[in-house]
Amino acid sequence: MFSLPVYPSPDYLTLAGLACGAVLLDTWLGEPRRWHPLVGFGWLASSLEKWLNPLSRQTLRGQYISGIVGVLLLVLPPMLAIVLLMKLSVWLALALHVYLLYFAIGHRSLHQHGMAVYHALQANLFQDAQVATSYMVSRDVEAIEPVSATIESVLENGNDSVFGALFWFFVAGGPGALAYRLVNTLDAMWGYKTPRYFYFGWAAARLDDVLNYIPARLTAITYALLGHTRLAWQSWRSQASLWDSPNAGPVMSAGAGALNVQLGGRARYHGEWHERPRLGTHTPPTAEDIPRALQLVRNGMLSWLMVALLIGGLAYA
Repeated sequence: MFSLPVYPSPDYLTLAGLACGAVLLDTWLGEPRRWHPLVGFGWLASSLEKWLNPLSRQTLRGQYISGIVGVLLLVLPPMLAIVLLMKLSVWLALALHVYLLYFAIGHRSLHQHGMAVYHALQANLFQDAQVATSYMVSRDVEAIEPVSATIESVLENGNDSVFGALFWFFVAGGPGALAYRLVNTLDAMWGYKTPRYFYFGWAAARLDDVLNYIPARLTAITYALLGHTRLAWQSWRSQASLWDSPNAGPVMSAGAGALNVQLGGRARYHGEWHERPRLGTHTPPTAEDIPRALQLVRNGMLSWLMVALLIGGLAYA
């Protein structure tokens, strides 16, 4: 029989419906402009890192252990609090499921950032396009090539801020989406291969790799099925392993093939040029490929929701 969900065992059809509600909420409201929870979480993570990671008096092993402790302190308490709150009331559990996926997903924000670059390029404002792209990538602003950098960010963040959050929501409800987003944020803050973060950020980076392993490959499959399928499969098979990230490789190579464009190549980070593998085909991307990349992510998100509703309906029947 159909029943309202009480965490940790929600009815799947209800969970799929809640996912649709969260996506609609994101489409309507976007990310909070004030009092964004991730801003407070980022401040807390930064403060904790300064306390746990004093490089002047810490061994390499100490940095590893401190990084693990930092991840546990920042992720487990919110998870425990949410699970306890969900046990208080069915209706509170429903509301929290929706809110936590809305908190974790970032489709509207991704679309807005991508279109800001596109509109600047349409107006021949190249420097404005570079600045708009810098909000999406961590490259040196004056060396950014806006078109390819934006498409790369859209494809990769399609996994990080859309499909990954949906996957863990379908696996573990709102708490799953929350844990995924928090770990993803810690990886973005601590996952750098610099002297300060190389060892301390190891736990956050590896945990993010684990949580993204299945979502990244499902995202790559989604891109392939909704774009130039044959080119996407070929690019994924031959190029994914060349990329330095085990999860970004499949996502970006399949996405580039699906769009029939070439991505990758030289990029400058913190004053240093990096030679990255070429991904996709031999067709240089144009500004018009930015909306195409955004549409690929949007169509994928809607497809996931429809499949989830179908599976939930079959399970209910």
